Amino acid sequence: MANLARTDSVFDRLFDFRRDFDDIFSGLLPGSVLRGERAAGLLVAIPPIEAWVDNKEKKYHLSVALAGIDPKDVQLSLQGNDLTVSGERKTGDEKKDVNYIQSEFSYERFERTIRLPEGVDTEKIAAQYNNGVLEITAPLSSSAVPTQIEIKSSQNSHNTKAAGAS
Repeated sequence: MANLARTDSVFDRLFDFRRDFDDIFSGLLPGSVLRGERAAGLLVAIPPIEAWVDNKEKKYHLSVALAGIDPKDVQLSLQGNDLTVSGERKTGDEKKDVNYIQSEFSYERFERTIRLPEGVDTEKIAAQYNNGVLEITAPLSSSAVPTQIEIKSSQNSHNTKAAGAS
């Protein structure tokens, strides 16, 4: 009678350990959309990005991986040169008038703030969602595009002056 209180079994602790272990490593994997922290029952994810400058077209490009997310659930906001992409991923439809026995679908909030480089024309930012990737483009000012600068040698200028003096 003294041992009526239920204690956690080895298997229960093993599954808890595995879940914790998965949470730790999913946060370390680069490019994982599931990176982030749990906040009030939601997983706050950090979507991976790719950013580059096209010098020929004089455009800034930013791609944000948002696979499986409805574009209506995505918000873009700009404050100064900080562009924030945020929203919520909802997997599974909640059914009314049912008694759930188990539900493992998740609701994830995602947010990523990207500092735009100097010279990006923030007034002309355009965004388009294609096949799970949010493509953001903006023109660059001519001063923001890298240019080649000719390097002159001081030896050549001394030789030229000497040749002209004789």
